[in-house]
Amino acid sequence: MSDSTERDDEYTPRLKPEDQKKVDEFVKRGVNSVERKPFKPIRLLILLVVVVAALSLFSQVLARWAGVY
Repeated sequence: MSDSTERDDEYTPRLKPEDQKKVDEFVKRGVNSVERKPFKPIRLLILLVVVVAALSLFSQVLARWAGVY
């Protein structure tokens, strides 16, 4: 058996057409049907840094107010 035949077999659908139709319909409804904005990891990282910095500043202010420093 040649390499190209093995690759072709790898990409052949494994579901019957009626089963594939059911899968496609399921994927298009419910949670999966909502269009979402693309995930932006940089925005999440910036938000994380801001929150950690704010909590750190708050803890420093609270420590000074309580007389720890």
